[in-house]
Amino acid sequence: MPNVLSETQSIANRFIAELRDVHVQQDSMRFRRNLERMGEVMAYEISKTLDYQEITVETPLGNATEIVPEDQIVLAAILRAGLPMHQGMLNYFDHAANAFISAYRAHSEDGSFEIQLEYVTAPELDGKVLIISDPMLATGASIERTLRKLSELGTPKSIHVASIIAARQGVMHIRRLYPHVKLWVGAIDEELTARAYIVPGLGDAGDLAYGAKTE
Repeated sequence: MPNVLSETQSIANRFIAELRDVHVQQDSMRFRRNLERMGEVMAYEISKTLDYQEITVETPLGNATEIVPEDQIVLAAILRAGLPMHQGMLNYFDHAANAFISAYRAHSEDGSFEIQLEYVTAPELDGKVLIISDPMLATGASIERTLRKLSELGTPKSIHVASIIAARQGVMHIRRLYPHVKLWVGAIDEELTARAYIVPGLGDAGDLAYGAKTE
């Protein structure tokens, strides 16, 4: 099962509450900052799963032995809503390489949609720890397409997917197709609308962070 941050008492719950709050959402700068802070919290939690090594650090008064991560990390953001989370993770994993994926819903007149990928840029992935950030995990279709595309660019040592709000349907979809992928979510909601929006969710994270767009 996924790692669900809201199931434990931590400051992450405050950030999630503000992200959901329609009144706080009116401040787009605070909304982006809360996305970024959730990226920082998730990066810290994911860091506990990495492999570590001892290094010697020279101080002004001698040498100190420290334990630091030895894994090479690639942070992947799904544009555009994933950018603030990505920055939050980059604040902590500041030595990471970076990947960017343009994935969006192409809606039809009948209300259905397909996920379109128009742009992907990524470094070599073989043997790396791949961390994909996308604030919303609804049906799981965007993550599925992203994982399928990135698999063409190498075989990571491990894969993590971080989302702030996830629908249980999307979680089960990814767990079924990619049981080896580690899921990190802020909270799980039970309902999806007919147009595949998460309820209660928080709305369109991309629009709230960067302004409304045309479909």
